[in-house]
Amino acid sequence: MILPKYLPDDWKGGFLMLVMVFVLSSFLDNIAAALIGGAMAHQLFKGKVHIGYLAAIVAASNAGGSGSVVGDTTTTMMWIDGISPLVVLDAYVAAVVALVIVAYFAAKQQHAYSPIIKNAHGHTHVDWGRIFIVALMLVFAVGTNVTVNLKFPELAEHFPFIGVAVWVAIILTIPVRRHDWELLPETVKGSIFLLSLVLCASMMPVEELPPASWQSAFTLGFISAVFDNIPLTALALRQGGYDWGVLAYAVGFGGSMLWFGSSAGVALSNMYPEARSAVQWVKHGWHVPVGYVAGFVVIMLVLGWHPDAGHKKVAAPVVVEAPVVAPAPVQ
Repeated sequence: MILPKYLPDDWKGGFLMLVMVFVLSSFLDNIAAALIGGAMAHQLFKGKVHIGYLAAIVAASNAGGSGSVVGDTTTTMMWIDGISPLVVLDAYVAAVVALVIVAYFAAKQQHAYSPIIKNAHGHTHVDWGRIFIVALMLVFAVGTNVTVNLKFPELAEHFPFIGVAVWVAIILTIPVRRHDWELLPETVKGSIFLLSLVLCASMMPVEELPPASWQSAFTLGFISAVFDNIPLTALALRQGGYDWGVLAYAVGFGGSMLWFGSSAGVALSNMYPEARSAVQWVKHGWHVPVGYVAGFVVIMLVLGWHPDAGHKKVAAPVVVEAPVVAPAPVQ
């Protein structure tokens, strides 16, 4: 892991590490970025990572993924559903504000709890083979997603094209580096958990979501902390009428307010079991809801609310009225 070599040795090192997690999540994936951040934090802080900083790692990964269609499951769902990546990009207006607030306070917490180790990982080097593997997976996933949505959109919901594409990349790169197959049992558990959350969406009627508005999008951010953001996004996509950039930020970053509110939080809690305390997460991660509210206010002031009225819009049936024939005069 080479990134920590370039971090300052005070609280600003923890701040910049969260910025790195944000950037990684924008093109990698929020789960992978959170795990990378967790691994870096474990080495940089001697294994003593503050719960507030763990919440910030999840928040940074979710913020970075909120404006990218390859950075979060929820934004990928929007892309698959036909929403332009440029629309989702608006989420970064709020996400950057939230990141700065959360990263500042969390870095201060961590520095007071366990300062960064000086010259950590000075001997490490870049493993270009593994970088090639990750890059190939991204190319396969993004290329497949674009091709299917442009050429075969009617088949997108009937076959896991992206998943198969990633597995093809994994199999093709076996000669490059040995994959850590030992991690499969734990990852399968997490995958089953996430699939169960997505399944919940099909068990809830769309009418239970409030009408699309900036107020409802703001509220969904808090709801996503207790009810996973993947089912919420599925319900919102079925209903339609949202400003998708605002919603991407709300359900993406909002899920960071509790450890089980997003897949990144669930993944990081496997690495740090002490994070599985909602009380401690809220107590020490108080800066996450503060950052969420601040980011939402900024995106409303800068961009405003622009609902996508055409998404999922069903054309009204054409009613052909029979011509009115005047009755014949009575003889």
